Amino acid sequence: MISPSTARERLYAEAAKRVLVSDGAFGTQIQNRKLSEEDYAGDLGLKADQKGNNDILALTRPDVIEDITRAYLDAGSDVIATNTFSANVISQADYAAEALVREINVESGKIARKLADEFEEMDGRPRFVAGAIGPTNKTLSLSPDVEDPGFREIDFDYLTQVYHEQAAALVEGGCDFILIETIFDTLNAKAGVMAVKQLERELGRDVPIMLSMTLTDLSGRNLSGHTVEAFWYAVRHANPVTVGLNCSFGAEQLRPHVQMLGKIADCLLMAYPNAGLPNELGEYDELPATTASLVGEWADNGHVNILGGCCGSSPDHIAAIAKAVSGASPRRVPARDVQMRLAGLEPFTVAA
Repeated sequence: MISPSTARERLYAEAAKRVLVSDGAFGTQIQNRKLSEEDYAGDLGLKADQKGNNDILALTRPDVIEDITRAYLDAGSDVIATNTFSANVISQADYAAEALVREINVESGKIARKLADEFEEMDGRPRFVAGAIGPTNKTLSLSPDVEDPGFREIDFDYLTQVYHEQAAALVEGGCDFILIETIFDTLNAKAGVMAVKQLERELGRDVPIMLSMTLTDLSGRNLSGHTVEAFWYAVRHANPVTVGLNCSFGAEQLRPHVQMLGKIADCLLMAYPNAGLPNELGEYDELPATTASLVGEWADNGHVNILGGCCGSSPDHIAAIAKAVSGASPRRVPARDVQMRLAGLEPFTVAA
């Protein structure tokens, strides 16, 4: 017997009142602080260099993660994500930090939970914590060896186990939701869904899932080749609390895909695009007012329920978005479609 989630109910109740705001990027905010190897490594005694391992800062410089999270809450975020995009054994193997995965996720969850509760106590407005899970640097759908199309570096069961470890630790740390984000491979996402469903059975309660796809070309497909519509039909059985798009491109390029997904997804829609496209130096220079104007149109047209920012975004971008969507009516979630819909790379509807 799986007990319902009060967090799911509370999020839906808040999203029925207004367009909610999520947070922005952690990576660029951390980079702006010009941290040293000693900041990253702390006294953990790991054998590999840690500079660039943003996730481990929850253990070595939690003040940095707390400061960034607080800045997003000050800017108006209703939903904040943990700084755990690469906090899994596959990604942490690059830093010889696999043994610290559980601790990183638990502590990251605690930082976000403490601040979310602090802000809610101040003004009574609910704040929610999403435990962020990235796609890892492996893919289940494609071979990394052009000479052997059938080769895979990992299998589905192993990736499910990797995701389960991370999701369990994030929930232990106090997260309301598990956010499986930047999904470039739909099969990877399904392993994440399987992991959370296993965790639900172990805990005996609903652990709401947020799913966020990333596109690799302007035609609207991810790396595994699925269109946005096909992706939704492949994952809707998970009963996610939100589905949406992040990263990929800026708001201008994502607009038609967000609009289409908003018409078919029978859950909340959360979108957090990059702050425009990177310049020739790989930097994002789209101004907060520009980003806010573009996503504000999505809100004004009733396409979204939750808006935020991805790569290149900052607390200033989130504050501008919060101002732009203030007073906008939230997207109405469409009724569940009972037609049988299947998905390969393209969607397929079975005739009634």
